[in-house]
Amino acid sequence: MNFESTTEPRPLGGSIRFEEGDFHALEDRLAGDPQFNDRRLVTRRKLLALAKRAKADIAASTGLALDVRSSLHHPHAFNHNKVGRLWSSLFRVKAEKSRLKKTLGADLAKDLDSAHKNAGLTLSLQPDALRVAFEIGPEAWYDGQNMKKRIAAEGLEAWRQLLDELDGFRLRMHDWKGEWRCGDLSLDRLTEYLGYYVPGEHRLAVERTWPATGPARAAACSEGVADVLLAELQRLVPLYRFSAWSKESDFLFA
Repeated sequence: MNFESTTEPRPLGGSIRFEEGDFHALEDRLAGDPQFNDRRLVTRRKLLALAKRAKADIAASTGLALDVRSSLHHPHAFNHNKVGRLWSSLFRVKAEKSRLKKTLGADLAKDLDSAHKNAGLTLSLQPDALRVAFEIGPEAWYDGQNMKKRIAAEGLEAWRQLLDELDGFRLRMHDWKGEWRCGDLSLDRLTEYLGYYVPGEHRLAVERTWPATGPARAAACSEGVADVLLAELQRLVPLYRFSAWSKESDFLFA
């Protein structure tokens, strides 16, 4: 279970570059050791800084306003006393949450302030990889339902075109081993995916990962990686706007 903090640390300033220690402190044998909290805080601040830069870039280039939240960097009951992954997520702002709450009603719209209750764009780091993704978790069932209803109303082609522009990314479902490679997706393959995908039960992810083990670790720690992650996150914005419920994409009860 991923758990976010509502009290964010100060983002790291200046240029961002990952280091061996960012990955090392998340390894299984250290993930529950509080002695590595300070090291994990450094990593969390890097991810938070990148997310805030992405927020500003997205607002400037597309006009889309997003909020930012990050995960805990210390072992806690909410993360099963292990920090094996750190993330920062961009998701709908307070005004959009208020609008969604009015649409859903108070009973269905509980705890909308949590990142995992909303479709989002995510930057994450784990011991073996860096990852950029668009995600709709099971708790954000209304965004998953909104996406499926929009596809039903408009047809598969618009969704397919958005995914087709994301070469290098993979469409994934929950913890299933199967994957749908973007850039080479047929309508039949997407029909297959939607036949399995159930909002509220499955996690939908469109993700790109960069390995960070063995010789690949040096590449993950090289200069310019942060810029690559930000550019790839930007590529996901059209898919986010298509899928997540908003005034411009309101298909939830269509």
